[in-house]
Amino acid sequence: MKRIKNILICGIGAIGGYYASVFERNESCDLRILVDKKRLEHYKNEPRIINGKSYNFNYILPSDTTFKADLIIIATKSSGIKDAINNIKNFVSDESIIMSFLNGITSEQLLSEVYGKEKVLHSFLLGHTFFREGNNISHDGKANIIYGSINNDKKKEKLVEELFKENSISYIISDDILSEQWNKFCFNSCVNQISAITRMTFGEIKRSVNCRDLINNICDEIRIIGEKEGVKGANDFKRNTYKSLELMIDSGKTSMLQDIESRRVPETDIFGETVIKLGEKHNINTPYNRILTELIKSISDSF
Repeated sequence: MKRIKNILICGIGAIGGYYASVFERNESCDLRILVDKKRLEHYKNEPRIINGKSYNFNYILPSDTTFKADLIIIATKSSGIKDAINNIKNFVSDESIIMSFLNGITSEQLLSEVYGKEKVLHSFLLGHTFFREGNNISHDGKANIIYGSINNDKKKEKLVEELFKENSISYIISDDILSEQWNKFCFNSCVNQISAITRMTFGEIKRSVNCRDLINNICDEIRIIGEKEGVKGANDFKRNTYKSLELMIDSGKTSMLQDIESRRVPETDIFGETVIKLGEKHNINTPYNRILTELIKSISDSF
């Protein structure tokens, strides 16, 4: 592969929709949006509006066999990852690169089990919050895609870098992507879960002494698990969580709070539930994550 041209995005919520709009503006990219028949009709009747502009993307069904993707981006909710893994199979070639923009630390493992870890670049987003209300998506473009290869595949990293540069997408190539993913996982497990219950913005969480105490306790649970999992720099989880929190716009809201406010089922499976499962694996008590997870589930029971 000389360059990435054929791009497939699975999931056009806030994050997938925003990056789809970026690639759509580049005539040298052949972008397809993977949808099922129900979503196809919905998006045709009600196009995504991204930063005030309506987009009629080139949609493709999972049964299509005419398109092979150089780059596949998974941007679904965590509840859709298994369907996404199955639905992309017709579009994966020997040279395809697969990236997951899902939060958490599990989606790349699931993708690798099916398509091989050599095809998967680990990644996550760090920066200002993406907002979605109905079909309207907004973002100020101030976010970095942090990515890297656990196999030290510099060729794939370079191909993605060239694509991002071509499309003015901010990025950072990580030399230790697993550790960085765990740091983001710790941040999300703290701040997303707290915000979903308290309905606080980033600024309100920053100013709350009680939230700080809660963050400390959640970080301690994840640090102990991270050490057992062999994650480098687990002792820095707490410091990096506060560092990331300070970068957030005070008026911003976490994705989990946005889900709660929009009556969408929140992603407890990739935050608190993952901490609980790993705690059980290593015989480590995780009372704070257990309580937060149960509270969030109670809130969303009626959705």
